[in-house]
Amino acid sequence: MINLAIYNRDGKEVDTLKVDESILGNRVRYSLLKQAIVMYQANKRVGTAATKNRSLVEGSTRKIFRQKGTGNARAGTVRTAKRVSGGVTFAKAVRDFSQRMPKKQRRLARDSAVLAKLLSNNVVVVEELKFERPRTADFADILDKLHIERSCLVTTNNYDDNLYKSARNISRITIMPVAELNAGDICNHKKMLFTKEAFLSLLNAEKTSEN
Repeated sequence: MINLAIYNRDGKEVDTLKVDESILGNRVRYSLLKQAIVMYQANKRVGTAATKNRSLVEGSTRKIFRQKGTGNARAGTVRTAKRVSGGVTFAKAVRDFSQRMPKKQRRLARDSAVLAKLLSNNVVVVEELKFERPRTADFADILDKLHIERSCLVTTNNYDDNLYKSARNISRITIMPVAELNAGDICNHKKMLFTKEAFLSLLNAEKTSEN
C-alpha cells in the first residue's frame, strides 16, 4: 500500500489516501511503457517532408554526350543526382509514421506510468482546483505552495475553462481531464498534480475494468 497525502490549496496536509498497487497493475511494465512512449512520439510526426527523385525532376532522358572519347567524366541525363537541379538520390517521400496499440495495452501503459510517478514521489493530490475567474497569479501561488517547480501534468475530473485559462500562460504546465490521460503525456512531465476527485475517479475506473 502507498500512503498518499492530500493537500489543500495552501499546501497543508489535510488527509491521507491509501493506494493499492494492484489497482495499477502491481508493477511498472517498463517494456510496455517504452512501446507506448514510442507510439506517442511517432504519432506526433507529420511525415510531410518530400523531395524530388530523378523521375520527378523535369528534363530530357537523352544522354548529354557520348560515353567515351570526349575527355570528360561519364554523364547520364540532366536529371542525374550528380548535376545541379537534378533529382535527389535517396529522395524523401510523404509517409505515415503513426503506430497503434490495443486499448488494454494503452491502459496498462498508462497505469504503469502513474505507478512509476507514485513510487518516485512525484504525484501530488490537492482537494480541489476551482477558480471563480481565470487568474494566473492564483494558480502560480498554488503551485508554489505545493512545491511544484518543474514541469507538471495537472489532471482534473472534467474540463474546467477557468483552470485552463489560469494555467495556460505558465510554462511546462499541461491541463488534462483524467479520461484523456496517456503514458506519453505522463512521462513527458516531471510531476503530476491530481484533484482528489480525479484521482479517485481513476482508481474507481480501474477497479471497474478489473471486474
